[in-house]
Parts: sequence; structure tokens; C-alpha cells
Amino acid sequence: MTFNNTQLHLKPLALACLHMVLALPLYASITAQAHANDAKSIVLNSTASTSATIDAGMDKSILPGEDFNRYVNGNWEKTATIPDDKMSVGVFDTLIEDTDIKVAKLIEATTKAAPGTAARKIGDFYQAYLNMEHINQLGLSPLQSQLDHIAALTDKTALATYLGQHLRADVDPINATHVHTENLFGLWVSQGFHDHTTYTAYLLQGGLGLSDREYYVSKNSKMVELRSKYLAHIAAILKLANTPDPDNAAKRIFALETRIAQSHATREATSDVLKADNTWSQADFAKKARGLDWSAYFSAAGLQAQSSFIIWHPGALKGSAALVANTPLDTWKEYLRFHAINQRTGVLPQAFSDQQFALRSAFTGAKKPLPRWRDAVDATNYALGEEVGKLYVEQNFSAEAKQRIRSMVTNLLDAFSERVTALTWMSPKTKAEALEKIKHTYVGVGYPDKWRDYSGLQVSTADAFGNTERASAFFYQEALAKLGKPVDVIEWCMNPQLVNAVNMPLQNAINFPAAFLQSPNFDLQASDAANYGAIGATIGHEISHSFDNSGAMFDSKGELRNWWSKSDLAHFNQSSKALVAQFSAYKPFPDLAVNGQQTLGENIADLAGLMAAFDAYRSAMKQKGQVVTKETDQEFFLSFARTYRGKMRDETLRSIIVTNEHAPEQFRLLTVRNLDAWYPAFNVQPGQKQYLAPKDRVRVW
Repeated sequence: MTFNNTQLHLKPLALACLHMVLALPLYASITAQAHANDAKSIVLNSTASTSATIDAGMDKSILPGEDFNRYVNGNWEKTATIPDDKMSVGVFDTLIEDTDIKVAKLIEATTKAAPGTAARKIGDFYQAYLNMEHINQLGLSPLQSQLDHIAALTDKTALATYLGQHLRADVDPINATHVHTENLFGLWVSQGFHDHTTYTAYLLQGGLGLSDREYYVSKNSKMVELRSKYLAHIAAILKLANTPDPDNAAKRIFALETRIAQSHATREATSDVLKADNTWSQADFAKKARGLDWSAYFSAAGLQAQSSFIIWHPGALKGSAALVANTPLDTWKEYLRFHAINQRTGVLPQAFSDQQFALRSAFTGAKKPLPRWRDAVDATNYALGEEVGKLYVEQNFSAEAKQRIRSMVTNLLDAFSERVTALTWMSPKTKAEALEKIKHTYVGVGYPDKWRDYSGLQVSTADAFGNTERASAFFYQEALAKLGKPVDVIEWCMNPQLVNAVNMPLQNAINFPAAFLQSPNFDLQASDAANYGAIGATIGHEISHSFDNSGAMFDSKGELRNWWSKSDLAHFNQSSKALVAQFSAYKPFPDLAVNGQQTLGENIADLAGLMAAFDAYRSAMKQKGQVVTKETDQEFFLSFARTYRGKMRDETLRSIIVTNEHAPEQFRLLTVRNLDAWYPAFNVQPGQKQYLAPKDRVRVW
């Protein structure tokens, strides 16, 4: 299955420039959907910007202190309807769809470009992906050589060789927080934890069709039900591929995946970078992860010359390697056959896409698939993203907007520096380290300083399957080529046409793509209160990721180093615990609460980012000689709250709570409860449901 554009928007992407494998199944896309919520919009939708229309979405029969979300967004929520092909609806979804339409028009124009040009390569890829008639005619033939390879495996060394050949650079554990791959392991190439000068290799857990171990091990009745649907899906895919005895084969495949999942780290543990700091030499693998022929694996993966790796999930590598030895080869061959097909349903005949959507519906609640053109845009953005980005920037991003955003970024960095300087609990030495980190933050606005070269990627108008395979291999080889080379600290990891923003702790860098910096998300004509409440809070959020529970472990060079005094770190951790408790108390379903620890990094970034944005808005007004009033404070908080205006299907919401690092939108909005200025702005009083006593308001930064 391929991603639609709504599902692709991740918080951050990695220095390895994560190019999400088009074949990744829907469960990873559910995770990606929530990461999209880092980017925020100002107004109701892309066409409604008047104050009257904005007010129409509010429910002023509710006191702000009783339910701030309903007060700001209640009337909109009452009337908003989620389209059948969507998991959610809201201002962010509208902005993404509007951007996709712009990009589609740009791509369609490239189909008429001169043959052999970079623009025509975009058009050829897009046309091939759209041509379902040709894809249907080909059937499984494009995949047949891989299926034959699997069938011909005769021993565990051959199995290790196959697994190594299909390793891809398709994960990013710290920036994109994308840790799912259907391949047994995933590769990430970035600077080392303790060497900011050189690219190194990270290996992560993988091998699951569902995006998280909880789907396999949880005893929650909803999870048990989803497991049964996934088992049926495995059988259906195998049946479509004319696999003998698909039902029993599916049971064996699911049993193997369950055993793989049992050795996987939890999402919470994965977010702890200190647990990921494990360096293994090539010789260590045979001792620490027995059962897999690692020599054959690394040779097939093109990694035989890599002397050491950082192992993010040592327990999972040990567990999966043991399963290679202890599980019958025939079961592995069934498993590999299923995943070879399941990862590529978007470029296989329609029946496979239909079956993938049937399962997606169970996990997201969507009633019908998105139109094929959306998938084609998404696929083209994946394969030739920066080439498409050049065209997008030419027509959709002004120098004036770039300058205004740079000014806002400067104000936000200054505001954060001032907050650090004013901290009474932090020692001078720790403050100096924090200020040094802020000082050396690289901020990219709109588009990269240098563009990626796609001349080595071959594209054919008659080979959608081959195009996506070659794109995946192209990015893998690009990642391998970086190993041992100097780190490019200003390299971008998001396409300019992506509606999102990113913080990359190992680069100590932040990027704001051009598509994120457009109306209604950012408006040159809007007031400072409105712009700082919306995009300013997001800029602050991304800056604050450098100081969340993970980012704070990295220094100004992006190296993993404890630059905190013992007492400062204890205070930081204690404040963090208070935020964990605050969010763990939010319970969207009777049987399912938000995991405050799992969402801690995002919650810290939301809180610190909003506080810095508030300071920067007031500073910007004073710089212009404008008076800060109760009304402008209200405008700031209302603008912030409208960024979370949206509705989501229950099925999607459940999946996000289980697998995602972000709390649901309606709870992220309640970050305002921790800001003192929110209370007088809306006359929030003790006794109201969302009132927090001053001592209970969390202040991490």
C-alpha cells in the first residue's frame, strides 16, 4: 500500500533524509498521520479567514475554563463531517489537500516537458503510477523474480543473504520517530552519537506487518479484534497470489511475527536515546545475536566494510536472529513471500490495493480509498521530491515570506534564550551549554541550500513497479555512500512541498518547508498575535525539541553527551514527571488513556514552544510600538487553539494513542493550562474543570 499525502506528514525526518518506502503498510501511515499535527494552521480552512467565519466555529455557550477546545472549536466540530476517504478532517487536512492539488498541476505539466529532462522524469514517473490498466495487465509478473528467489532458498545462509539484499534505509528513530519496517531490520545513516563529524550506520528492529509490538501482545479486546483482521488479511493476500493453503500459511506467518514482536522494544523504550547507545563491531554480532549468518547478511547488504554499528534495539536483533535459526526455513519463505507482496500493493493489480484498503479501513475507519491521483502525487514526491520541490518553490514561495519567517525564527530563538537565562533553578554552567546550543542552531527556511541530484535514478513510463523499486534502491545506495564521509549539517530531510516542520537533534538543525509557510498556516497580512499563536508556536515547538527529554541529551554539536549538572538534570526530570502525570490523566476512551511517558517529548516541545511563542509575540508588538492588551492575548491563544481544529475517527484515534509520540489534538490544545497568561485572558477561575492551581502548572523551561 502507498501513502496518501495526508498520511505522509511526519514531525521530523532524519539526517539520512528518510524517504519513506512506498510499500510500507497502512499502520506506519497511521503513525505518520499524527506527526502531521506538529504543523498548524491559523484559520478555519483554506478559504475562510474572516473573523466572523472564525467566530462561527466557536461555541461561546461554553466557558473557556470548562472546556477550552469546545469554546474555540465546538460549533465547527458539531457540523464537520469526515469524508469517506479520510481518517480525519480539519484545517491541517485542508491545507495538505490544497497543496496536493497545486503539486498535481505542477507534475501534470511536466508530462509535456522535453524527453530526457529532469522535469520529464517527474512526468514519466507520475504517468506510470497512474496507469492502473497497465499495472493490472502485468499482474504479479514484475515481482515474479523476487518470488522465485524466495522459493529457491535452500538454507539459512541463503536466507541471510536474501534478508541482507533487502535491507533499506527506511527508518529514523529520533527525528521522524519512524521505527517501522517490514524488512527484518532497518538501516538509518546519520552522524554518530559520539562523533558529529562522520556518518555512521544504525540498525533498528523490524519485520512486522503491523506498526507496533502492542498490536501483537496487548490483551485489549480491540487489539485482539484487529489481530484477527490482520490474520485474515495475510490469508487474503496469499490467496490473491495463488499461494497453496493460504489460511494455514497465514497462521504460521502471524505466529512468526508475534514471536518477532515479543522481542521488540516498546515505543516508550525506543524514545530513550540512552538505551539506544550500543556500539557493536562486526565481530560482536555473531556473539551477541546468534542465529543469523551476519557475514552473509552484511555482504549482501553492501555493509561488509562497515566496522561498527550503533544498535538501537539490541534485544530485538538478538531475538530475531535466534528466530532465523529456530524457525523452519519453509515458514520463513512463506513469511518473505507475504511481505514481498504486502509492501508493494500500491504498484500491483487493483485487487491487492483493494485488500490493503479493506484492512486499512479496520484500523482507520476510512470508508473508501483516496483517489489514485493522490497516491501518484505521493509516490512522485517520494521518488523525486526535491525535483518537484524546485517547481513548487518557483510558483508558491516568495522572498518576502522567507524574510518574515526568518525574522520570526530569530525572535523565537531570542525568546527561548531569554527564558533559559532567566531560569532560577539552572546552574550557570548548564545555562552556558544550553545557550551555546541555541546559538549554533541551523534553521532552514523554505527549501534546501543545495538540491539533490536524481540523475542516477532511472524512470520508465511503462514500469510503475520498477520505478518504485529503483527509487528505494537509489536512496539506499545514497545512504551507503555517506558512510564514513563528513556530515553535511545543512542537508534537508523534508521536501519543500511538504506541509510540516522538523527538528534534527543530531544536526542541531530545524527546517521549515515552503508548503508549511503558506496561508492559512502563515499569512503576511495577519497580526503578530495570530501568526505567533499559530506558526510561532510551531517554530517554538521545533526549537524546543532540542530541549525535550531526548533533544536535551545532545549538545551544540549534536553529540550525545550529558552537559547537565546533577541537580539541574534532577529538576528537569522532576518537571517532566509532572507533565507525564498531567497527560496520563487524559482518557479519550474508557479503556484507553494517553501515555504521558510515550508522548513526553512532544508535550515538552508543545509547552516550551508555546511559552516562547507567547514571549516572542509580546516582544514583536513592543518592538513596533504596539500595545499588548487582553484582546491581543486572547487572539494569540485562540489562534493557537484553532491549529488543533479537527475531527478524527475513533479507529484512527485508538491507533495513534497506542503507537504515536503525540497526544491527541484535543489534549495538546490544553497545553494552555500551564501558561499563567491564559487565565486572565479568559477569566479562568478556580473550580472550573480546566483550572490548574499555580503550583500545578508545569514549567519545564
